[in-house]
Amino acid sequence: MIDTHTHLYAEEFDEDRKEAIQRALDKGITKFYLPAIDSEFHEKMLHLEVEYPGQVISMMGLHPCYVKPESWEKELEIVKNYLDERHFPAIGEIGIDLYWDKTTLDIQVKAFEQQIDWAIEKDLPIVIHTRESFDETFEVLERKKHPKLRGIFHCFSGDLEQARHAIDLNFILGIGGVVTFKNGKIDQFLNEIPLDKIVLETDSPYLAPVPHRGKRNESSYLDLVAGKLVNIYGKDFSEIDKITTENAKRIFSDNL
Repeated sequence: MIDTHTHLYAEEFDEDRKEAIQRALDKGITKFYLPAIDSEFHEKMLHLEVEYPGQVISMMGLHPCYVKPESWEKELEIVKNYLDERHFPAIGEIGIDLYWDKTTLDIQVKAFEQQIDWAIEKDLPIVIHTRESFDETFEVLERKKHPKLRGIFHCFSGDLEQARHAIDLNFILGIGGVVTFKNGKIDQFLNEIPLDKIVLETDSPYLAPVPHRGKRNESSYLDLVAGKLVNIYGKDFSEIDKITTENAKRIFSDNL
């Protein structure tokens, strides 16, 4: 299995990071993709990649919650320098978040569009963070439509119509712990989405699946997400594992 979205460098793992990674490796999780947040986290993220070569792989981008009026342009310069310096498998996580701060929508859109331009220019997928912002996110993607524009709607929590819209725009859905929540709702329609349009993720340390909901999440819990898909799709675990892993390899093709 591949955890396509995990913040293993987060401070929540400072006490037992090695053990948490080992628990995931023991469960058969072979690769971990780390989404970037902002420059404050780059050093820890990239160090972890060096420590686990070929297993832990960093993305690069500016998270929408960290698009701040006083720093976003400088942060984007840092992202661009990294993208020009070395290869990354994706630009992410990027997007629009209107849950925490609606006042920065205009600069969030500018940062999102700029990073989409770089992704198209470098022929890289993007990993999208969207929270209470599906309409605004789709507006940007429609405006930026391009044959090379593709990627993952990370932590997908929309409805069936939004899922289909994302797929029509050449994106696949990142499915994590939310699929196990009673009020998560996506489990009610997910079987209408082809399995080849889904990748597994944890978003650890956030959004732990049931029965760990409310506690720290970790990559070793990815099997609980896959287990829920077994029920939803009526396929055995090995098939869910095989198909979602192939999907992840296809998205992050240059690195696998």
